[in-house]
Amino acid sequence: MSAVISLPDPPQRVSRDPRVAGRGADKLGKHLRRQVGQAIADFGMIEAGDKVMVCLSGGKDSYTLLDLLLQLQKKAPVPFELVAVNLDQKQPGFPEHVLPEYLAGLGVPYQIIEQDTYSVVSRVIPEGRTMCSLCSRLRRGALYNHAKVHGFSKIALGHHCDDVVATFFLNLFHHAKLAAMPPKLLSDDGQHVVIRPLAYVREHDIAQYAQARRFPIIPCTLCGSQENLQRRQVGLMLKQWDQDHPGRIEQIARAMADVRPAQLADAALFDFMALGRRGDAAHADAWLADAVPETPAV
Repeated sequence: MSAVISLPDPPQRVSRDPRVAGRGADKLGKHLRRQVGQAIADFGMIEAGDKVMVCLSGGKDSYTLLDLLLQLQKKAPVPFELVAVNLDQKQPGFPEHVLPEYLAGLGVPYQIIEQDTYSVVSRVIPEGRTMCSLCSRLRRGALYNHAKVHGFSKIALGHHCDDVVATFFLNLFHHAKLAAMPPKLLSDDGQHVVIRPLAYVREHDIAQYAQARRFPIIPCTLCGSQENLQRRQVGLMLKQWDQDHPGRIEQIARAMADVRPAQLADAALFDFMALGRRGDAAHADAWLADAVPETPAV
């Protein structure tokens, strides 16, 4: 389960005139719609006839995702269907009535999946250990199965720019690989297309927008309460960078769209062996057999 990284809202001017505050929210909404629309266009996320499952957790990110997609749907030149889907993991104290009431009030089609993953995670993970990995796998399995059964062509998740950058550093620091959350992904079994329309959107903008829209936020008291999460530590690092070097997070995000394989060291992406090779290609490195001693077996 994704950790909640608390980032401060950008400083705002206090206005006693609600019309001024409203214009600010409208301006931010227009900015976010533009970013989401650009991401959808850049990666071909939604096409005519799509049935999109919008995963709604009750957090600010997924509320914003659904809200912006509904706005774009009204103006889209092609027809597509949006269905909000929530996974009720039977977490103690979860207010089951909030999402159905909110979605019914909007007139949005919605479905609730009931699966007690909370008990499984609580039983399997020792006390004091982070629950995110197992919880995420169980949640993903439930959502993928639901999408297959109900014929969804796309699965929309609420991961934003900060999530993408944080995942890049998590993979770099803890898994020794250059990888992040792609804006569009084919699942490992090849049956589901996952999209992240908020890939260009910063978290502090989402927080400000969610506050302006007064979404009925449901806090996560499971993973959000774990202080030793690696993602939380990376989030604190990014937060500090944001304060000390404004624009750095956006710069890192842009770098992910400008990869230079020849300037890295992955021989599977770039043919370093053929670069500058002279002579017989089949035996160009044969001399190494004598020059490099064989490593003795342990």
